Order: sequence, then C-alpha cells, then structure tokens
Amino acid sequence: MSLLPIDEAQARVLALGTFAAHEEVDIHDALGRWAVKPVVAQRTQPARDLSAMDGYAIRFADMPGPWRVTGESAAGSPFAGRIGAGEAVRIFTGAAIPDGGDTVLVQEEATRDGDRLLLAGEGPPHLARNVRRRGLDFAEGDLLVDAGERLTPARLAVCATGGVGRVAVARPIRVAIAATGDELVEPGTSAGLDALPESNRLLLRSLLADLPVTFMDLGILPDRLDVMTTAFAKVAADVLVTTGGASVGDHDLVRPALDAAGFSLDFWRIALRPGKPMLAGRRGATAVVGLPGNPVSAFVTALLFVRPLVAHLSGAADPFPRASSAILGEPLAANNNRTDYLRAEMRDGRVYASTIQDSSMLRTLARSTCLVIRPPHAPAARAGDSAEILTIA
Repeated sequence: MSLLPIDEAQARVLALGTFAAHEEVDIHDALGRWAVKPVVAQRTQPARDLSAMDGYAIRFADMPGPWRVTGESAAGSPFAGRIGAGEAVRIFTGAAIPDGGDTVLVQEEATRDGDRLLLAGEGPPHLARNVRRRGLDFAEGDLLVDAGERLTPARLAVCATGGVGRVAVARPIRVAIAATGDELVEPGTSAGLDALPESNRLLLRSLLADLPVTFMDLGILPDRLDVMTTAFAKVAADVLVTTGGASVGDHDLVRPALDAAGFSLDFWRIALRPGKPMLAGRRGATAVVGLPGNPVSAFVTALLFVRPLVAHLSGAADPFPRASSAILGEPLAANNNRTDYLRAEMRDGRVYASTIQDSSMLRTLARSTCLVIRPPHAPAARAGDSAEILTIA
C-alpha cells in the first residue's frame, strides 16, 4: 500500500467528520468559538462625531479666535446647545461634538481667561482636526465577523461595540480519547521497569484545550481485542481518537477492534515522519483518527489532523496550522519520500533542528519551539537557507 500524501490525508480526515449543530451563545461565553453565521453591526460606531482629544470644540471658520466658552461636553453628557459664531465649548476625549462645531482645538493650543479663549499657537492646521467622524469605525449593517472566523478577544470586543449580544456558533465537539497498550500505567503511579507512564491522553487534551470541546476519557485499554471492541462500540462522540496499536504487530489491535465495532477504515499509513502508521475512518456520525503510540508521533499527527478536524467541525474556515519561514542555523540532510517535521528551536533569529529526532523522545519536543517542515525529496539545505516552520511554543 502506497503512503498517502499529507495534504490528501488532511482533506480526507476533514471529510470524515459531521458538522455540529448550531447554537446561540452570549458573547461573554463565545471566546475561542467560530462564528457560523456572519455577524453584522446593529449600530454605527461612533454614533455621533466625537472629540479625539481634550480641548475646545470650535467652528474652524472662526479661526484664529478669540472665542467665548459657553459650556462643556463630556462623554455621555453632551452639550445641549449649539456652537454659534465666535463660541467654543470645553470638550473631553470621547465627547460628542456639539451642533455647529466642526474642529477641536486641543487644550495645549489655547489659553483661557474665564470664559474668554485665545489661541496659544498656530492651532489646528485643517478643518475637522481631532474629530472622529460618525461611522469612522463601522456603520450599522457592516460585517464585523465573517462566518468561519474565530471569535478572538478583539472580535468579541467589536461585536459588543456593534450592539451584538449573542452569536451563532457550533455546539462543543465531543471528543473521546483512548490510549492502548499493556505497558501503560497512569502517571504518578508506581511503575516497574517494564511499565510506561501514559502521556498521550494528557497531551491530546492539552492540545485541544483551547477549542470548544467536551472530553470523554476511555482510559488505558489493554491489548485485548474484546476489551477494545467493547470500548469502541460504546463511543457516542463526534471524534474518537486512539493512540497506539495502529501498526501491524501482533499486539496492534486498534484496526481489527475498530472494524469489529462497526467503523470503516478510510485510509491507513501516510507519508509523514513522525506518524506514518496513522489511520482514519468513520462509523455513522463519528470520525475516528488512530494515532501512533510514540508521543512525538502522536503530537505531530494530532497537530496536523485532530486539531484541524475539531476546528473544522466547529465552523473554522481555515482549520490548519499556518506555516511561516525561518532561516536555518545549520545544514540539513536531503529528505526521502515522506514529509518530515523536525523538532527545532529558534536561537538568535535562526532555527536549529535537534540532533536526535527519535519519535519517543518527549524531552526534545518539550524543549522545542517549532517544527521544521521538510517536503518529500527535499535536497540538502545549507545554513542560511530559508525553511518553513510551524511554531509550537
């Protein structure tokens, strides 16, 4: 069986999922969700012409003064009258420009003697200086957040300012996670020389923690076909993620257990290092992604497949991690037929790949700040060459 290219595997994984139903939530509860419908402004911002500075509202035609101060305008407490010829109104940042006024003379540009205001310098150089025009930010009906965009702090703030109190999002994605292997024990428990503290469930939960998910922990499943089959058959989730047991050894039982539990395999093995034995399939509305057991392989495949799948089902228009470019600090050898994701770190503006890339070495991953992406059959690279990276810390 030939190895599936990364981009094709990613597209096929997304196609396995079933979109979650929509719900409306208060914007205070929407951080990190994706808008599934366009969010439009319910009001104009600013709703009136406002002052951008503390000073005096005047008519520019009356320059260079003098003026008579007739009142005050503060944010939320506008001046009730109108500015006439030769008149000025004391004004503060964010306050409404009174009718008749069109320019703000900042307080450093003026001197005041009682109600008499005089120009202290050259004054504002042009009409409407220091005025924030009505609708400068947006107008009622303008698009604030498009469908498929994530509701970040700044986007939530603009929604609030636009008079929006609730937004349409996908309900949280239900993710079931299972680790497999007789050698695994819970972290913190007594482990003999032949036991291994299990880390992949924690890794996966942490990697998905900022996404709108609810978790179902299936725990550590032993290398027994009947136990795995029973556990997989009971899963009622949007996504089932397994780690370990995805290869072809006598103790690699995830594939036959999934088959016995009613899942259909879409593909197995991809052109990726680390992470070649990954599998994916579906049963009804539940997508399954079987990750390798080696923790670095689990991390890379979860970053490239599981996290994008959850984001996609949540309504993300662009669910995949975005690569950036960096300058290599050291040469890299030519690559073979698999896309390579090398653990690396940035130092002094250059990226350095770790010397040892064994997929069991979590400490190397923990010290890495990025992954260097080496395409299939990439030629040897020299120090100073540009490389694509994924930032991970």
